Amino acid sequence: MIGRVHPDEDPGRSLLVFRRRTIDASLRETVVLRNAGSQPLRCILDLHVGADFAGLFEVKEDRVETDGRGRVEIPDDQRVVISAGDGEHRCRLRFGQPCRFDGTTARFTAEVPAKGDWALDVVVIPCTGDDVAADQEGLDTDEGIAARTAEQWRAQAPVLIGDDRLVHSFDCSVADLGALRIFDPRYGGHPVLAAGAPWFMTLFGRDSLLASWMALIVDPTLALHTLEVLADLQGEKVDDRTEEEPGRILHEVRFGRSSLVAPGAGAGTIYYGTADATPLFAALVGEVARWGADHEAIARLLPAVDRALEWSEQWGDRDGDGYVEYQRTTEAGLHNQGWKDSWDGVSFADGRLAEPPIALCEVQAYVYAAFRARAALAALFGDEASVQRWLSRADEFRRRFNEDFWLEDRGWYAVALDRHKRPVDGLTSNMGHALWCGIADDEKAAAVAARLTSGDLFTGWGVRTLARSMARYDPLSYHNGSVWPHDTVIAAAGLTRYGFIGDAHRLLDGLLDAARHYDRHLPELFSGLDRDEAPVPVDYPTSSAPQAWAAAAPLLAVRTLLGLEPDVPDGCLHVAPALLPTMRRLRLERLPLGDGTRITVEVDGDDVSVTGLPDGLAVVGESAAVRRP
Repeated sequence: MIGRVHPDEDPGRSLLVFRRRTIDASLRETVVLRNAGSQPLRCILDLHVGADFAGLFEVKEDRVETDGRGRVEIPDDQRVVISAGDGEHRCRLRFGQPCRFDGTTARFTAEVPAKGDWALDVVVIPCTGDDVAADQEGLDTDEGIAARTAEQWRAQAPVLIGDDRLVHSFDCSVADLGALRIFDPRYGGHPVLAAGAPWFMTLFGRDSLLASWMALIVDPTLALHTLEVLADLQGEKVDDRTEEEPGRILHEVRFGRSSLVAPGAGAGTIYYGTADATPLFAALVGEVARWGADHEAIARLLPAVDRALEWSEQWGDRDGDGYVEYQRTTEAGLHNQGWKDSWDGVSFADGRLAEPPIALCEVQAYVYAAFRARAALAALFGDEASVQRWLSRADEFRRRFNEDFWLEDRGWYAVALDRHKRPVDGLTSNMGHALWCGIADDEKAAAVAARLTSGDLFTGWGVRTLARSMARYDPLSYHNGSVWPHDTVIAAAGLTRYGFIGDAHRLLDGLLDAARHYDRHLPELFSGLDRDEAPVPVDYPTSSAPQAWAAAAPLLAVRTLLGLEPDVPDGCLHVAPALLPTMRRLRLERLPLGDGTRITVEVDGDDVSVTGLPDGLAVVGESAAVRRP
């Protein structure tokens, strides 16, 4: 949409044009003409309208076709409908004032008073298929959902007081996550987290689950709503084009033109090609329950949890060895289906690529967490027989994992097992997730901690995805040597879990220093160059910003430093603070728990206080290793 202003007489420099945009379920633009002069002005404002209906990745890759995609209809003097040639997509424009149409140009006559304004509201509503909710005339265009809820989001968010680096990063996290919330009528209007802007403003499985997990200390309902939507979209059938399978949790949703999966898969495609989202889903339901989510909401999610676990045992276990593997079923699908989903993201130390089916280290850690979560959920509903059954399964799974994935001669966990069940011996950050989930044996954790904080993996800013001693190491690659903030903070949380507080502090201290160079807004990733090689973190060119789990990383850092582990069903709030040596005081106000309860946790030197606890919830202080396996 391009505007041109044609004054009937030369206004000199007295006319100003302002354009203000808000985006939520629709796009709202307000064009304001301001007359700074002493005489009224009569102007003609032309708005040229059109739509190319390009897919997002066509835009990203600069391959947009501009001809022949839009058919313009004009129902009346305040509306335009532009339809794509496929008959599936359209967008509707509504103008706040009548206009005259000349082809694809909407012409408005503006009478701008002296020292006054003239304003025009334009609302653009994208529609897909028979999406009545997005196409309705009554769609809210007053302020826009995002604008209306931004103030509410900030007002209800917890407040952190203490260390400047951490407080500023925390505040930026809250702002960035607020901007990444999606309010979509297709999801019942409840907010869920998009993966990142600008290319991934859509619901993901893994990304939305991990980010909302880390954001529990700000708003547990984000995680609950994300789980509910993912449960509604859980796989039901076998479809090789989209890699849908019964019980599988989706990888990504795309409404509109997309090359996400094989041609012919249809508009509004859901792609299911991920190995980790399904066990993460089950594990997060358990975590949300511990945080005090509504008992009935958890009960409604329980069938989806069981379907997810069934997928992990059946469809997810491609070769019957008891581990969850992946192997794409369409050439258009992702070759690698863990969080390091680059085509070369899983490799041996000598650079050879692992062949699928591939069982990733961190995916097995999530499966272990899912088994333990299911045991906790069984306890919540009084099913003691199932508690013991799932705990036994978890223990046996953990035993096998530590036998099959541990590389005794290397002192680290294999990143994966390949199709021949050979351990893929690349030294990676993935094993930090094994600590976070508690699947690592105690006697192996010390070696893992030493590797994660060694110069091979730790840059001084964060943990590299791939060690620099590995053949495929490239500090400017996407997954083979770069630093991802969420990956680093998960490793720090895992180190804390096993009692390696000093090592965790090294990682968190470096990450907070990196955040300072990004004005506290951590990007999706940055380069893996050493801190002594470059005085500042070096950008990755197409990093999303904001990006959900990067934005949420400081929130997990706060939870880790305070040692916060709620268990509302069990009547406990574990608090085991382990602040950085440079921090003396940290106070978190309005921490949400359970059914709207807000508490304050404060650490001042050796003193710990918790105020606002409801009846039936007691503080339990432990050593910094709060939840040992």
